[in-house]
Amino acid sequence: MEVITLEAQPRSSGKSAARAARREGNVPCVLYGSHVEPVAFKVEEMSLKPLIYTNETHLVEIQVDGDSWECIVKDIAFHPVSDRPMHVDFQVLQKGEKVTLSIPVRYIGTPKGQTEGGQTSFVINELLISCLPKDIPSHIDVEVSDLAIGDTLHVGDLDLGDVEIHASPQQTLVTVVPPRMAAVDEEEAEGLLLEGEEGEEIADEAEGEGDEE
Repeated sequence: MEVITLEAQPRSSGKSAARAARREGNVPCVLYGSHVEPVAFKVEEMSLKPLIYTNETHLVEIQVDGDSWECIVKDIAFHPVSDRPMHVDFQVLQKGEKVTLSIPVRYIGTPKGQTEGGQTSFVINELLISCLPKDIPSHIDVEVSDLAIGDTLHVGDLDLGDVEIHASPQQTLVTVVPPRMAAVDEEEAEGLLLEGEEGEEIADEAEGEGDEE
C-alpha cells in the first residue's frame, strides 16, 4: 500500500485557530489514538488532494516538529457549498491493534450477462472492515466477468483472509438483472403513467360538467 507523507505545522486548538489556518490556505487537522495524546496541526490544502480525490485507501505518515505518526484518514468535513476540505481527523495506527475503517470496492471486468442484454446493478461501493494495520487493503477487488444473467455476488462470497467485514454475508454486492425484468419494469411504469393520465382526463371531464351546472 502506498504511504503518503504530510509535512504539517503545529497549531493551537479551538475555532479561532481553525479559522486562522483556513485563511492561510491550510486545513486544520487533528490526530489521535489509543496510546497518543491528540495533536492539533495544519497542512496545506493542496497536499490533501491525493487522500481526498482517490478511490484507494492510503497510509499517511504525518510529520510535525520532528515527530512522526503512521495514520489513516478517519473523517473529512467538507464545506457544504464549495465542497472544500474544512477539517480532517487522522487515527494513529498501533502495531498489533486492529483498526476499523471503510475500504473502497473495485469491480473488475464486465459481466457476460451484461453483454447478453442484462443490466448490472452495483449495490455496494465500500465496505466497513476491521484488521491489523499490516493487513489494511488499499481496495477490495471483486471479479464480475463470469456473472451471467440472474447471478448475484454477496458479501459472503468474498475471501479477505484475516480481514473482518462488518456486513451481513447475505448483503448483495452486485447482481445482473434479466432484460425481461427490466422491460417489465418499464412497461409497468408506462402503464402507471397512462392510468394517471386517464384519471386526470376523467377528473377534468367531471369538473367541466360541474361548471356547466
